[in-house]
Amino acid sequence: MWMEFIFGLVIYRLVRRFFYDDDQQTDVGFTGSNALFAVADRLQTLYGGKAYVGLRIPDPDTASRQNIDLVHVTKREAVVVSVINASGTVSIDGDGTWVCTGGSKHKTERLPNPTVEAKRQVAIFESYLEQRGVTLPDGYLSCKIVCPNPNFRTIHPDYFPPEVVTYEQWALLKPEKKSISGWIKGALPSYGSDKNEKQESIQHNLGFVLGTAPMWDRLELNNKKHLLGEFLEFKGKNDDITSLRNIKRSKVARMTIQKTSMFGLAHSKLQVLYAPRDYRSEGTSGLEWNEVTVRSSTEVLFQLQETAKVEKIKLSSIISMSLSP
Repeated sequence: MWMEFIFGLVIYRLVRRFFYDDDQQTDVGFTGSNALFAVADRLQTLYGGKAYVGLRIPDPDTASRQNIDLVHVTKREAVVVSVINASGTVSIDGDGTWVCTGGSKHKTERLPNPTVEAKRQVAIFESYLEQRGVTLPDGYLSCKIVCPNPNFRTIHPDYFPPEVVTYEQWALLKPEKKSISGWIKGALPSYGSDKNEKQESIQHNLGFVLGTAPMWDRLELNNKKHLLGEFLEFKGKNDDITSLRNIKRSKVARMTIQKTSMFGLAHSKLQVLYAPRDYRSEGTSGLEWNEVTVRSSTEVLFQLQETAKVEKIKLSSIISMSLSP
């Protein structure tokens, strides 16, 4: 009987290894990236426009790139949004530092004045736009700090500057159909209906610049998670790596993964669709997508934005990958 049990266990492990997906084994830290995409999706749902997530804007003063969580662009405004996923009770010191206690890490954390940092990002972003030939009207560009964590609590919410959207405020946000300034009500002047063409032109120019601006690479995973960081390389069998040799950031803007099943059980092979990059527009061109087939055991080496840790992500766990130029 014991021999039958052991034999059955071995067969089970072999079947599971070769005939079923192991997506659930992928376990990396997604909290920060997920918060960015959740905020971006809600802004687009509430106020339209488009949110550009994970920007890396060149900063000439430091000769480095400034991380900007997201920029939300509509016809009437552009908002640099800093997403702070803090939890626990948050208070503000006299110098503007945020003090977070009782959060998920069970220790006191201090965040340097987020408002000062957000305004600095606005200045860097505006300078970048000017370098690329886009000049915005006064009051068109502003900043907000969004705290979307449900465990974010405040003792004195009135102490927070107007740029901060606490979780309580975030949860209550509603579309402002008659507000010129959308979700930053009263912050901008009215341009008037006679300037719609100018507003649309500004939005179009911003869209082109942001669509071709440096960004973090991103992965969308099967478990509805998002990951920001830098794609390094593929790992797997030599013939699979050879098949994937054309997927380079200089040539490809986006790839998607489709699974092929055998008898409705196995995902032994994956179809990888990738689109050529078009530097004249936002990312992919209108050309037909190319396709290669590789083993499901193929992996992606991806360096996380938040921790700089390099993770191995199974290709079978990925829905799509977008590569920055």
